[in-house]
Parts: sequence; C-alpha cells; structure tokens
Amino acid sequence: MQDAVDALVAEHADLERQLADPAVHADQALARRLARRYAELTPLVAARAAWVGARDDAQAARELAADDPGFAEELPSLVEAEQAAADHLRRLLVPRDPDDDRDVILEVKAGEGGEESALFAGDLLRMYLRYAERSGWSTQVLEATESDLGGYKDVSVAVKARGTPEPGHGVWSRLKYEGGVHRVQRVPVTESQGRIHTSAAGVLVMPEPDEEVELEIGPNDIRVDVFRSSGPGGQSVNTTDSAVRITHLPTGLVVSCQNEKSQLQNRESAMRILRARLHALAQEQAQAEASAARRSQVRTVDRSERIRTYNFPENRISDHRTGFKAYNLDTVLDGDLDAVVQSAVEADEAAQLAAMAE
Repeated sequence: MQDAVDALVAEHADLERQLADPAVHADQALARRLARRYAELTPLVAARAAWVGARDDAQAARELAADDPGFAEELPSLVEAEQAAADHLRRLLVPRDPDDDRDVILEVKAGEGGEESALFAGDLLRMYLRYAERSGWSTQVLEATESDLGGYKDVSVAVKARGTPEPGHGVWSRLKYEGGVHRVQRVPVTESQGRIHTSAAGVLVMPEPDEEVELEIGPNDIRVDVFRSSGPGGQSVNTTDSAVRITHLPTGLVVSCQNEKSQLQNRESAMRILRARLHALAQEQAQAEASAARRSQVRTVDRSERIRTYNFPENRISDHRTGFKAYNLDTVLDGDLDAVVQSAVEADEAAQLAAMAE
C-alpha cells in the first residue's frame, strides 16, 4: 500500500505544480482535466496525512508506555485510531470508476406481464424521480410511451446533479447499480380473483457524456427520419411531423423521440440518448477486451439478470446481488433508496478490496 500511496502523492504534487503554471490554463480542456484529477487525489493526500499522524502517535505511545502508565492507557485508543485511518486510506485506494462524476440517462422498460408490467414500470419511474428529488438532483423526462392504464411501456429520463458534485459522488456513482431486471410480486389491478402475479420491468442506466467532444458523431454516421407523433396530446401532436427517429448507421442503434411539440427539441433529446447509449456500448466493449480487469460482480451484472424483487404482500424488498432485505417496500417506492443502494456500494467495495489483497 505504501508504494501505491507514495506514487499518488507524488502525482498530486506534480499536478499542483502544473496547475500553478499560467501556460497550462491557455488550454482550458487540459486545465479542466488536470484540475479534475487534482480534486480526485486531494482526499487521498489528506487521508495519508491523517494516517501518518495517527501512526506516529501510536508509535510514540508504544515507546513511552513502559515508563509512563498514562501512555499505556492511551495506547489502545491510539492503535484503534491508526487502524481506522489505515482502513479509510485503503478504501480510497480502490480503483475509482471513471464515470462516477457523470450524470445519467435512465431507461425503464415494461417486460413480462403486459399491463401489470407497464404499471410497475411507472412505479419504478416514480421511485427514481423521488429518489432524485431527495438527493438534490434534477430530472427531465426525454421520451415516454404510456400504456392504456397509465403505466409506461418505456420511458427515458435524464438525471443530473445540481452544481458540481464532489469527486466520485456524481449521479452515476449511485444509480449505476440499478441496471437489470426488477421483479414485482403483487395482486394486479386487472386481477379479479385476488391472485398474486409475478411480472418484471427492465432498467438500463447509462452515464451521459458531459461534452459532445467526448463522443464525436459525424453527420454521415446518422440517418434522421421525421414522422407524425402518435398517442394522446394537445396542439400539434398527431398533426405535424415533429417526432424524430435517429439511426446510428455504424452500430444500428435506433432512438425515437416524440414527447415534445418541436422537432428540434425531439432531435436534441434523441441525440442525448444516442450519445449515452454509444458511450455505454464503448465501455462494454472496452471491458470485454480487458476481461482480466473486469469490474466487480455487482457492477458488471448482465442486464438480463434479475437483480431485485419487490414483494407487495410482505412489504419486502430483496436485492439478490448483495443479500439486502428489508420490510419497508412502501418507503423505498417513495424514494427512500439509500439503504438499498448503499448495500451495493459496500458489496462492490468489499469485492475490490479483496481483489487488491490477493
């Protein structure tokens, strides 16, 4: 651990020297990149200083304990403080997800279960919107296809942090664990016999590139089609060709948006979703090529894998990746997701610490 820490402290000092050079700030993109990395390393440098101080205090107490009973009494608490400082430093050494500072685009899609699945997709959407509100994030529904009973066949929403989050504490750092199949067990509103049904909805979470230059899409790489919006709506809906479908020719990805009355707004929303999907696709390909450095199981679960069950009769929520279980489903669906998400964060961290110790 010492060698790794020393190397990062040296990098932090070098970044500080570079950022003090006025010539560096002539290149704003470079300056932002260096400043972001400097901010990432600053907590680690502070943690190292705290660990060194706690270690020195404990060592001094050990040396003086034989002659002074007062130091002998303080030694256990000083050793405990040293261990706590070392554990904190060790956690900061866990390789950080480079996307943790990013905002996300979250998609919820109805799956097996027909109308009941679409209603559950609506419940999940409300859960995430309320969780975002509790977390101080802003949300924007980019595209939605409603079902006949008021649920959603599919819906895409952008979730953004307000202001600049602390390094490693962006929206992606929390919501990335939500991707997968969510299963619900309850009596559907369409069930006349009172029988419990099981259905599912899928959640896809993608980090959103924060600058267009990060992901260049050439005009010849896309085909843009416009068509008349369908579904309920007010003025201009169903009467003008405002809906937009964008096809990314190299990959075959297709994104359609028709929520807005303006063709330009629908095109902008579709491009945001397309960029996020292309970024996620690039990340998946990079991970596949570097299989020896795969992320932990929690962060790389296949999207087709069932990750969570929402059992309404028992008011129970169960996360199948981490073993988390609680009987407060009603409050979780009201946006109180912190404990569920934290169980995934801790499982991820534990897996990476175990890998570092091997």
